[in-house]
Amino acid sequence: MKERRMWFRELLCLVSCLCMTVFSVSETYAKDLFVNNVAGSDNQNGQAPNGNGGKTGPVRTISRAMSLAGKGDTIYVAKTAETYQESISLQGGKNSGLVGKNFTIIGDGVVLDGRTDVPDDQWELLADNIYSIPAPSQYSLLYLSDKPAERVQLEEGIKELPELAENQWCLFNRRIYFRTNQTMLPREYDLTYNTRRVGITLVNCRNVTIQGFIVQGFQLDGINAHDNVFGATLVGITARGNGRSGISVGGASRVTIEACLVGNNGTAQVRTEGFSETKLKNNDLLDDDPQAPALVSTGGRVEQVEE
Repeated sequence: MKERRMWFRELLCLVSCLCMTVFSVSETYAKDLFVNNVAGSDNQNGQAPNGNGGKTGPVRTISRAMSLAGKGDTIYVAKTAETYQESISLQGGKNSGLVGKNFTIIGDGVVLDGRTDVPDDQWELLADNIYSIPAPSQYSLLYLSDKPAERVQLEEGIKELPELAENQWCLFNRRIYFRTNQTMLPREYDLTYNTRRVGITLVNCRNVTIQGFIVQGFQLDGINAHDNVFGATLVGITARGNGRSGISVGGASRVTIEACLVGNNGTAQVRTEGFSETKLKNNDLLDDDPQAPALVSTGGRVEQVEE
């Protein structure tokens, strides 16, 4: 009996040592990476916020940092005078967290933008200063001077182009219609539209934190937790001016949305579907537009938590 107790104590000590070793190794291998879209270079290793003239220094794109990152890493994205015009994707184990340490991307006011300039040479004159151009998608939005232009929403089944006032636009039969004033052509306006599909996509990843980004101007969603995303937290996000929704949670994902500002998106501010579970905590979801309510849920469970 005494020998059995001694054996049990030795086993407990061995398990404890192994756990401490695993945790120590996990902490050791989790690293910090740095992104700067002005001062960085994708030829650098991303392991310092400033370059030294060699290989050590920030990378230029978030996508490059994602390719260099491993489990439990933290990516710091520098806020500069330039927007980050790219889409990023978190997939599988490589972009997941460790026990006690999330895979984290920190933006701290960084703007992730999905827009491009409207081609000047593709506008066609219809009549009365109304011009049209093919729309990139059914969720296309037109922006005037970096803000969504005033849109005339169409009722379902409408057969004719509606009346447009100066600087108004509508989406009709997969074309954008925009009315200029009497003295200007479309190319004289600062016009952009959303051509990149999703700002941040998450799929098949665990224990992720995304913090502090402004995500705007994407065709579908600013952020989309597509499926099998567990233990994800979106905190301090501003998601605005995206064609479908600011934040979408689907599949079997489990996501917490905390202290986010979500508004001026096309059909919903937050949307959920499938078997997802979404926790909403201290957010500001704008519902000014009846055609784009604060929350649209076609499936899943939504829990509102106010503190």
